[in-house]
Amino acid sequence: MFALIKSMCNQKQKAFTPLEIKIPGQKGGRFLTGFTLVEILVVISVVALLMAILLPALAAARSRTQALVCKSNLRQLLIASIGYAAENDGFYVPAASDMWDSAGLHRWHGVRDALDEPFDAGRGPLVGYLADGRVKECPAKMGFVKGEDWNTNFEQGCGGYGYNMTYIGSRIWQCGINSVQAWKESYARTTRMTEIASPGRTLMFADSAMANDGISLIEYSFAEPPFTVHNGQPATNFYMSPSIHFRHSGRVNVGWADGHIAPREMAKFDDKNAYDVQSADMNLGWFGPINNTPFDLE
Repeated sequence: MFALIKSMCNQKQKAFTPLEIKIPGQKGGRFLTGFTLVEILVVISVVALLMAILLPALAAARSRTQALVCKSNLRQLLIASIGYAAENDGFYVPAASDMWDSAGLHRWHGVRDALDEPFDAGRGPLVGYLADGRVKECPAKMGFVKGEDWNTNFEQGCGGYGYNMTYIGSRIWQCGINSVQAWKESYARTTRMTEIASPGRTLMFADSAMANDGISLIEYSFAEPPFTVHNGQPATNFYMSPSIHFRHSGRVNVGWADGHIAPREMAKFDDKNAYDVQSADMNLGWFGPINNTPFDLE
């Protein structure tokens, strides 16, 4: 491509003659020389061509950089979660200890005093294990809706990352949850490190979001599996609303329970979520296989 441009310029250079303008009243026939219109148009064309070649490459490089920073953020969350478990008898951080009561004030990423407030990471359970004591936001530009309205604020502050609440940040995966007290305890208590049979194949954190209007995204702090769990078994008669967000050129960064980060590509999924939004149109879905095996403890 650059050889073609150089050849074009050489050919034009041979044919061009400087534009000469005689200045009236000057003795000795003084002239000013400049570029012809054709030469200027050629330069503009070459610059436009170079921009067309370079801009996609720059955009791709920026996207790769954002993905690398995102992986670093996820690794910090993994280290923090593992550190928390090491100091709490092997039990991981609760995802939402007050979920059963619908209080919505306590999350893995922070605490708040009222529903119309964002979560304060400085009061969260992981504050002592995170660099700067806060959850860092994914650098990819998702344009998350932010504000005081609870409908757009109910998980604000998680940085665009979701935690495996179903299998790690709670015990709702257990059998025998058949009373109000048992449900409360299943959210307040969590999985123990030794209960994960294959940590390298069990999702702990991932890029996440939720679409509730088909136009924009809001923060969502849980990485939902395809199926909810009832009495210890996945209920496969309907899908959960997908929250795994494939924001990095069609890929999602996943933090696994053994501490490593590995991206995954989006699998085909055409269902609408609970808000009647076509999930795939918002880059929300799951990677294969579309079942609970990447999330469960086996």
